[in-house]
Amino acid sequence: MFKDYYLILEIPFEASVEEIKVAFKKQALRWHPDRNQGRDTKSIMQDINEAYLVLKDAEARIRYDNEYKRFKAYQKKESEFTVASNVEDDFPKESKYEFDDEILKRWMANAREQASNLVSQTFEEIKIGAKAAGREMFQQFIAFAIIGLIFTIIFKACN
Repeated sequence: MFKDYYLILEIPFEASVEEIKVAFKKQALRWHPDRNQGRDTKSIMQDINEAYLVLKDAEARIRYDNEYKRFKAYQKKESEFTVASNVEDDFPKESKYEFDDEILKRWMANAREQASNLVSQTFEEIKIGAKAAGREMFQQFIAFAIIGLIFTIIFKACN
């Protein structure tokens, strides 16, 4: 399966390394779980990280770009024979396009694994942060309740 990393990061084929970095940050913020509550963005975040890991590496990008040109030709030929359908999701999916570059396949698989680890670590940190914030809020609630109770007792005693 082949993924269109340029489409995932919403950048042109000719994008510079700096443009790739900026696009990665933009997409990571756009699809961050904190900004998409109630929506599972884990696979989307993995795709974004995977795209960045491959495109930022000069050697991997050369191999990817060579395959990407063949992929675009395949897509063009395929689109001539298929009718456009409505896509409900606004994030690109994997293509059925198959390729033979075993080195690129290994690099993409490695990038996918690294991306999965990064996303899992991020989600775990979010959970830990949410739990800590919940504990802190509970402690502050208890403290305010006690202070309120003390003030109520003092004011009742003064009257």
